[in-house]
This record gives sequence, structure tokens and C-alpha cells, in this order.
Amino acid sequence: MDKGLHFMFCVVTTVLLLRESSQTGAMRNDDAMIKANDLRGPEENLPALTVTTILEDPYVMVRSAELEGYCIDLLKALASMLHFSYKVKVVGDGKYGAISSNGNWTGMIGEILRQEADIAVAPLTVTSAREEVISFTTPFLQTGIGILLRKDTISQEMSFFHFLAPFSKETWTGLLFAYVLTCVCLFLVARLSPCEWNEPKNEENHFTFLNSLWFGAGALTLQGVTPRPKAFSVRVIAAIWWLFTIALLAAYIANFTALLSSGSEQLPIQTFEDLVKQRKLEFGTLDGSSTFYFFKNSKNPIHQMIYEYMDKRRDHVLVKTYQEAVQRVMESNYAFIGESISQDLAAARHCNLIRAPEVIGARGFGIATAQASPWTKKLSVAVLKLRESGDLDYLRNKWWESSCLHKRRDRWSPLQPQALGGLFLTLAIGLALGVIAAMVELSNKSRHAAGHVKKSCCSIFTEEMCTRLRIKENTRQTQETSGRANA
Repeated sequence: MDKGLHFMFCVVTTVLLLRESSQTGAMRNDDAMIKANDLRGPEENLPALTVTTILEDPYVMVRSAELEGYCIDLLKALASMLHFSYKVKVVGDGKYGAISSNGNWTGMIGEILRQEADIAVAPLTVTSAREEVISFTTPFLQTGIGILLRKDTISQEMSFFHFLAPFSKETWTGLLFAYVLTCVCLFLVARLSPCEWNEPKNEENHFTFLNSLWFGAGALTLQGVTPRPKAFSVRVIAAIWWLFTIALLAAYIANFTALLSSGSEQLPIQTFEDLVKQRKLEFGTLDGSSTFYFFKNSKNPIHQMIYEYMDKRRDHVLVKTYQEAVQRVMESNYAFIGESISQDLAAARHCNLIRAPEVIGARGFGIATAQASPWTKKLSVAVLKLRESGDLDYLRNKWWESSCLHKRRDRWSPLQPQALGGLFLTLAIGLALGVIAAMVELSNKSRHAAGHVKKSCCSIFTEEMCTRLRIKENTRQTQETSGRANA
């Protein structure tokens, strides 16, 4: 009988203990609270800190009823260095911390002020307003304010004259000038060279100015055109122009191909000014965040326009959580203004998102403590040691690892004249050599003619120059003489 009663007592006691254990575990899971293991055992009585945080990927996340993320790893490293235990609780109102209408602070800042938590380890931006009521440690992450966009909503539309984009305006101007100058040199040299035009009074020169323009245009399209040059000086200019056009066309084709292949990477929204000017996308930020108050307090006209836009449409464009912001960017024509480091994570996790290049308002994430807290100095020194040892970089790479396969490309830009400077210089040298060769050919003919007519070489050279350059007058006189003879 005694043995039966003893057995029943053991069974009832075991059932009660198991029930109490399951209820305790459920309460811990519901509160999303995690206690750090005593690093030196419970007998050493380590100081215990209550840590408030906020759920935001990848800083703090719930995985299998436990918390993990960048801030949790950072907290573990700090506890190991400073020898304290801790328990983590998620902020009750889900906010970072701002002054409410009644003058009280909300979010994690409010919990520290009400002594509901000792420190806040979260992506909490260091601002002057928060620094007035609490203390911050040295920032453990540097960030700024950026623009998160969806790639297909900001694809650049092709203009009607998109084929002109491979070269800059200055390059096209230089090309036109080089073409006209080459044709003028070709026109002059073809008349000065006796090998190309031996008898100006009796022969017709095929290199008229229009024919010279046609010859240059034909070379640009790699098409052989007439007239064909006979003199060495004319051939020098023609050859150097052909070389110039071949290199120019190769540069144009290469740059145009790069433009077409990288067209999706050319964002029409590069800056906050571009965002204000466009009308296709709505834009907003987290309600009550430091980013919102940055634009509110800024004196920059562009920033003021952004704040006025968000303030007038605050019920529609302001979001409550970061996850809501990312989801809205992915599903609608919406641009999210927020912390650039968090946007980099979103772009790494979602391959159809991208952050605009401009980042403003450099700032940092710090650990918040109560004013005059003895932990502020200790935590700041510990953060600096973690940075110097490379542990912060390790955590950054660990939690910001990208799942997207990016094809790294250099940013495309129109070809500037400086890139083709050597090509234009080569053309100029070739034109000069052609003109000099034509002058040498003409001087040789003048020297031989001077021996026959017994005149000075300079006078013959001058007469030849005048005759060849006044082609219209000579042609008219020749036609009138032929008409009289026929009469």
C-alpha cells in the first residue's frame, strides 16, 4: 500500500513539473526574450543588463523562437569583452524613438528614459535630439540617407537620337570640324600639286570642293569613291583620313555596344534632385524616423521640397516598418528614402532592387545608454577594439552577403575628345604633311619652269599659286577664249 501511494505521488509530481516547464518556455517564446548564458557561470554574479532592440533584418531577427542577427552577434562580442550577462527584449511599440505630441519619447529611447532598459543595441541613428536626453557610444556602423528603387521602374527610355550617345557633344563638334578641315585641305592640295593638276588653263581638276566633301563622306562609310588621287600629297591626306575614319568607327561601334549592353544600369534617378523633378514615382520614408526629421530640419531647398511632399501625403507615402517599405518598393511605383546601409542589404537580398548613387547626411548607428551611465565609456572602448581587430567588418560581410549574381561593369559614359586626342593629332600631322608635300611639288615645277622662261623661281611659284587658286576666273576666261575662236 505504501509503495502504491509513493508511486502515485511521484507520477503526480512529475506531471506538475513538466507542465510548469512548458508554460515557462511558452512565456519566453511569446515575449521574444533571450537570456545570455553566464560567461563565467552563475556563481560569479556577473552584472546583468536589460537590452532593448527592434526587429529589423539583418540586425535582429526571430529564428526558431530565438533572436539572431548583426546586433545579437555584436552584443555577444561585447558581453564577452566586458563580462556581463544580459536579456534582450523587443521594444513594445515597435519604434526607434521620437518625441510624441505630449512631449514624451517613444520607442527604445523612451524605454531607456523610463529605466525599462539599460541599453539599446539596434540600428539606432545618433542624432542631436536624442543625444540631449540619452548618451551614445562610438558608432558601430556608418551609414547615410539613400534612395531605394526597383530596377524596372527606373529604366531609362531611349531617346530618338540615342545613336548619337556614344560620343559627347564636344567629340561630335570636333569630328565635324575635322571633316570640314580635311576636305578643305584636300581641295587646296589637289589644286596646288602639279602632279594632280598639271595644266590649270587647259585641264579640269576633278577635286572640286563638292567632290572633296563627297570623297571625305565616302571614307566615313568605308566606301571607295571617285575621283581617285594621283599626286603623292593628295594620297597622304587621303590615307591619313582613311586611318582616322577606321579608328573613329571602331571607337563608335565599341562604345555604342557598351551603351546598349549597360543601358539597364544607367539610372535616370541619380540624385535627390532627380527624384524631386520626376513625376512617375512616389517617395517616402519611415514615419517618425531620424530620416524624416533630417529633411524637416534641413535648409537645403531640395530637401525642403522632399519634406513638404512627404508631409502633405504622410498618410499615403510614409511607412510604419522597414519591411513594409521594401515590399512597397517591390510591388508599386514607390521609392524609399532611408538608411543607405539597410538599402544595400535590400539590394543584396532582392535582385530587382537597386540603390541610387547619391548618399547624403553621413551618420552612424550607436548603442544608446542612459545619461551618466558607467557603461557608455566601456562600450565605446569595446566597439573601437572590435573595429580595430576587424570583427565589425567580419559581421558586416556575414550579414550583408548578397544572393545576387552581379556582373560587375564599369559605368558607361560618352566618349570625350580627350580619349581621341591622339587620333585628332595624327590627322592634323597628316594634313600638314600633305600641304607641305604639295608645296614641294609645286616648287619643283616652278624651278624647272624658271629655267626655261628665264624668270626667278619665286615669281613663277607666285604665278602658279595665283593661277591655281583663282580657278573660277581662269575657267571663265578659257571659256570666253574658246567661244571667240569658234566664232
